Amino acid sequence: MSEATQQGTALWLRILQYPLTRLIVLGAIVFQLMAWTEGRIEQFKDNAIVGVAIAIAMSLAVMAIYVAWGKLIERRAVTELSLPGAGREWAIGALIGAGLYTACVLLLMLFGMYRIEGLNPLSYMIPAVAMAVKSGVFEELLFRGVLFRSVEDMAGSWIAIVVSSLAFGLVHLLNPESTMAGAIYIAIEAGLLLSAAYLVTRRLWIAIGFHIVWNYVQSAVFSGVVSGGVKLPGLLQKTIEGPSLFTGGTFGMEQSIFALVLCTATGVVMLVIAMRRGHIVPAPWNRGT
Repeated sequence: MSEATQQGTALWLRILQYPLTRLIVLGAIVFQLMAWTEGRIEQFKDNAIVGVAIAIAMSLAVMAIYVAWGKLIERRAVTELSLPGAGREWAIGALIGAGLYTACVLLLMLFGMYRIEGLNPLSYMIPAVAMAVKSGVFEELLFRGVLFRSVEDMAGSWIAIVVSSLAFGLVHLLNPESTMAGAIYIAIEAGLLLSAAYLVTRRLWIAIGFHIVWNYVQSAVFSGVVSGGVKLPGLLQKTIEGPSLFTGGTFGMEQSIFALVLCTATGVVMLVIAMRRGHIVPAPWNRGT
């Protein structure tokens, strides 16, 4: 928006257009809708199909609100959620998420810490859809779409990575089986990876695809605990035994050294790609005039 255009804009609208206002107001809207959606999914936990429908409907609704804020308040093209190429980028994120989690489980199997005892009915894979869609869409809009972009506007990409990663890790302390170690691991491995996933294209689809499918595969396929919060039986009947350093203990795979190494390394690679593409925004005090 040009300086002349800003001067012709109403004061109340200019206030809403500040990055800090976006963070406070739009962030609060997304957070409250996420909490409401989680409550409704829990309310209908005995009817998985209804829970899935609620998660999908509310995810579409919150994306519409996010786009409307960008277009009507900020008066910009909301390129981070533009549809051309979205399917391909979502699929890339999904493949990375499924591949990394599967690699972690294979390492546990290699060391004899994860054993498959049998199979549950395919219907056991349905409930995790609602959890995965809700967390993948809402959390990426909140932590990368709102928080990361707002801090980046105010202080540049590097500080945005640090702030959004710390916030993303610390919010997992709200989960029932949370641990400080788990929060720290998530801040490092997932915070960096998901920030880098956004920076590679400066769009949210890779991050959303990764987040949804990592959570889904973890719960629906491998019957793992999701970040100390969700513990549902999935397709595989399994036994996990071993040091929590490797298995993640009651918090789940996110607290495993395998996930820390593999996801952090993937995040670093994606961050290098983003840097080579010139997608890193410098801090305001380092920007040219």
